[in-house]
Amino acid sequence: MDLARQEAVTWRNRALLLFDRVAMPVAVCDVYGAVLLANPAMAAECGTTPGRLRGRDVLELFSPREATQVERIAQALRLRHRSRYQVSVRWRAPGGAERYGELTADPVSDTVEDTPALLVMLRVDAERAPSLAAPVSGAPVTPMEARILALLAAGATTARAARETALTTDGVTYHLRRLSSRWGASNRTELVARAYALGVLTPGVWPPGVPDDEA
Repeated sequence: MDLARQEAVTWRNRALLLFDRVAMPVAVCDVYGAVLLANPAMAAECGTTPGRLRGRDVLELFSPREATQVERIAQALRLRHRSRYQVSVRWRAPGGAERYGELTADPVSDTVEDTPALLVMLRVDAERAPSLAAPVSGAPVTPMEARILALLAAGATTARAARETALTTDGVTYHLRRLSSRWGASNRTELVARAYALGVLTPGVWPPGVPDDEA
């Protein structure tokens, strides 16, 4: 038994060494998309270290370009389908350039009955230099989206935002992902900053709120 355990540890260490040396950005996530393990190439795309990516939502780091893709994948995972899933994404590189690419997620587990983890790989397709112009909002922000942004600006968690708006946590996350995709925001801090820049939230007001004509 001790020999078998030692061999398992040896192979695990070899796998981790290989994982770290892969040039392609790769991460292992739980079924909800939270990063469990990331290699240096993936961390470099986010301008941080692998350890600091642990626990982050991969779809906050890399914004889906089509929300419907994410909903289809979530439904398939709930039904324990084990296909390969692909999501078109965009994100901000550390230098500020906007990048476009594709996340590929493969469910992996020891047995069919186990809840799978997701082996996530990122392919970079294109890059656009950062613009000095103000961001464009695209479709108008709904009153619900504005309310959620105001709660985030005040420091609310997803759970608290759900209670305040009578939504589920999944409902709040859905609205945030739509906003992230629309504005090309890579995280919630950037979402709030853009909300102020676009006039969705009123500067100089505490607690954060929306202009009177949007309330």
